[in-house]
Amino acid sequence: MIDLHTHSLFSDGVLVVSELVRRAEEIGYQYIGITDHADRSNLDLIIPRVVRAAEEINRHNRIQAIPGIELTHVPPATIAPLAAEARQLGAQLVVVHGETIVEPVLPGTNRAGLEADIDILAHPGLLTPEEAALAARRGILLEVSGRKGHSFTNGHVVRVAQAAGAGLILNSDAHGPGDLLSKEMIEKIALGAGLEQREFEQMLRNGENLVRRRRNEPQ
Repeated sequence: MIDLHTHSLFSDGVLVVSELVRRAEEIGYQYIGITDHADRSNLDLIIPRVVRAAEEINRHNRIQAIPGIELTHVPPATIAPLAAEARQLGAQLVVVHGETIVEPVLPGTNRAGLEADIDILAHPGLLTPEEAALAARRGILLEVSGRKGHSFTNGHVVRVAQAAGAGLILNSDAHGPGDLLSKEMIEKIALGAGLEQREFEQMLRNGENLVRRRRNEPQ
């Protein structure tokens, strides 16, 4: 199993990185992305520390921690330069906090994220067909969310993404240990959002392929 959108004490999560990773390992995860919330104020604080933690964890654990960041509530015009800086700092995953319907995310965030060097547009809310088509062209995965509130638009995201041929990924957006999803719950969320079994399996492969690409592993 893979979860590429989680949060530690470096933002609004409740666990240090090592415990978050260990909790995921115990459930059966192979990879977990540590993608704490960031803007200009803390980008250079979080990423190097998560990179160091991941390097140590990955030498000793079966599970592999993937250092990343979630650009959150930043002005759309700053997303591209912040994403580029995140890469330079060592982020293997760059996630953008999309236009969820339960938070006042600035309009234009989805499009600006999809035009930048990112991997995942998280909980993109009422995603437009044009935005989904842009995600498809650029190979950016659109998130089906396991988090309360953000998940309200999962069905819409699935329909629009499928029509455009955009890739999907399901993440927990975990902030605490109780948010991590079992394999059974992941499948239920996916099927509940309208995916068929074969589409659910493809979604799992999308996450695996993203991790391997960012870690320069054979796909």
